Amino acid sequence: MTDEYNKKAGENGVSESIGFLLIFSMVIVGIGLVTLYGYPMLLQQQTSADKQIMQKNMIVLQNDVKSLTYKTVPYKETMLNIGSGALTVYPSDPSLTPAPTSIISIREEGVGSDYVTDFYSGDLRYTSTSAGADISLQNGAVVMRNIIEPGSVMLAQPRWFYDGTTNSMVINLIALNSTDKISRSGVGNIQMTMGETQYLEYSPVNDVCLQYTPDSTESYQVAWDNYFVNTMKMTPGAGRCTNTNEYLLPFDYTNPGSRPLHLIIKKYDVNIISL
Repeated sequence: MTDEYNKKAGENGVSESIGFLLIFSMVIVGIGLVTLYGYPMLLQQQTSADKQIMQKNMIVLQNDVKSLTYKTVPYKETMLNIGSGALTVYPSDPSLTPAPTSIISIREEGVGSDYVTDFYSGDLRYTSTSAGADISLQNGAVVMRNIIEPGSVMLAQPRWFYDGTTNSMVINLIALNSTDKISRSGVGNIQMTMGETQYLEYSPVNDVCLQYTPDSTESYQVAWDNYFVNTMKMTPGAGRCTNTNEYLLPFDYTNPGSRPLHLIIKKYDVNIISL
């Protein structure tokens, strides 16, 4: 009798409804915390992963372009996943809108010789608003730009060469073309073919200047400037190269008679059939 009384007394104040409300409240709070903090973090991690994957994908496409241009492979096809963004082709035709990203001109100062006039490279560009970045394959290089803050970086360099011993330089200019501006999201199948090739060879006797003109709205100026100055040892605004964004090529100009300057410029056209 005493044990039964104590058992009943120990259950006084116990309510199934209050217990259910407490447990339900804890579940709701847990779901709220996951939704408020966990889900945005997962989205951010997914966006960051998509950007890193696209960086690797653009380098793969750069290797495809190298195969087409330097190895004379007639056709390349690559399937890739375009995550949380869009891949767009901006052809090198200057009459199209919007115009291509960059323009390159090369001239020899003092003799009125323009080796390359307004070379439009075109652009294969991945844009992700959620990642806040553009990744572009242009003129044989892979460059990345921050959409919100100014600045850009070169992820993979083009194949330009300079040999100080022989005073020789090779510049490869690659134009990306298509019949129209093409855009793709999701899974894309990039098909590219080789177009026309032009081989130019010069023996300059004066300062040789390269001018790079970026698109004011999609500028990769910092990335290309670092490549010209730090990698190719060009000097901005030196000698007779005084125009805006102009660089003096790193030849030894002291005695071109005994050490002649040798400049080779190769132009390639790559046609993007589909994305």
